[in-house]
Amino acid sequence: MAGQYYIETYGCQMNLADSQLVAGLLNDSGFARTDDMAAAQIILLNTCAIREKAEETVLNRLDALAHLKRKDPSVLIGVLGCMAQNLADSLLESHPFVDIILGPDSYRRLPQMLAQRTQEMDHIVDTRLSRHEVYEDLFPARETGLNAWISIMRGCDKFCTFCVVPYTRGRERSRSLESVVAEAAQAVADGFVEMTLLGQNVNSYHHEGSRFPQLLEAVAGVDGVRRIRFTSPHPSDVDADMLRVMAAQENICSSVHLPLQAGADRTLRRMQRTYTRAEYLKLVDRIRAALPDVGLTTDIIVGFPGETEADFEETLEVMEQVRFDSAFMFKYSLRPGTKAANYSSHVDEQEKQRRLEAVIAMQKESTLMRNRALTGQVAEVLVERESKKSPLQWAGRTDSNKLVVFDREDALLGDFVQVKIDGSHGVTLQGHIVNTVESYHAVA
Repeated sequence: MAGQYYIETYGCQMNLADSQLVAGLLNDSGFARTDDMAAAQIILLNTCAIREKAEETVLNRLDALAHLKRKDPSVLIGVLGCMAQNLADSLLESHPFVDIILGPDSYRRLPQMLAQRTQEMDHIVDTRLSRHEVYEDLFPARETGLNAWISIMRGCDKFCTFCVVPYTRGRERSRSLESVVAEAAQAVADGFVEMTLLGQNVNSYHHEGSRFPQLLEAVAGVDGVRRIRFTSPHPSDVDADMLRVMAAQENICSSVHLPLQAGADRTLRRMQRTYTRAEYLKLVDRIRAALPDVGLTTDIIVGFPGETEADFEETLEVMEQVRFDSAFMFKYSLRPGTKAANYSSHVDEQEKQRRLEAVIAMQKESTLMRNRALTGQVAEVLVERESKKSPLQWAGRTDSNKLVVFDREDALLGDFVQVKIDGSHGVTLQGHIVNTVESYHAVA
């Protein structure tokens, strides 16, 4: 069969990159992408299983799609990604109209499966994990924009007790340095100026003697790569070489996402995070010494099984000491199959909510403090989009990943402009253009 396909993506940047990979595979096989679900013969949901709410969102979406299958039984509905990997059997029981269930290592087979699909065929299910699949020889189909997501490795070997990733995406394996560099060069040729390197544990990258610092340096050397970001690193894999390369290469952004998760050693041990509170704080000092203007962000989980009030207070203490620029903050979500699911002393929902509100309040204070300290400074900003509040203003990010809103003046999408910071409103900085540095007007 051939025809049009429609993809919805849920979850992290890795899933977005995977959707672009799937789109590239289907485009190369004669299928055409559409943004109109009603016109599609193939509807694909690329899913996330990191938290219970993410799964509920997809299940509700599938419920809403059931009428399309009743209206036209020939429409194929597929579930891809981590949720497909984790819940294939229960998906088929609860939503028997789903035709295709593919885990993250099975995308390469999708065009062949669709070509061979007939009305009489039963469900297509492939959730086998691979020790080798990195989709190295495939180029994603990206829509126009400024930032290109580049997946450099897949899977994770850390086995944090709260996380399903090692079970849904398998063990760590990395692409060759040459293939990543080639993809970055192709992205530049396609009009992208910012590259974001992706991995479940991105700085554990290693391939035939090349490690993450060498990869960073190689991508930084690609002509036309104006900015490089990466996510998500693990604190235990941040080393002096990585910081040295970041400090030496002007096009590697001074921005580090450094997941803390919890501030108490007892909780960190139960999470199997492989670092202590003291080691984390020492690492923060090392990062800020190497990169004085760094934007430092983090992840926080509250209400982990067995987390006492004293443990939680230690998390607040670390947040107050570090003063992160921003944070992703969550209530612990039990994931079946993880070690933490078998822990006793689960924190009740009301207490988890109270703790979440407390870390949100603490982070809001820190963000305001960090933002106000920038007032009067001049920062280079990439013009990324129209401001959500006014068509007369642009929005873009600084090297340290701060969002800035400013009047358009003569700037265009894709310009790098010097912006003087006049103040802040919540998490957003306000400023005005003082100079245009470079222009990239290929972006629509």
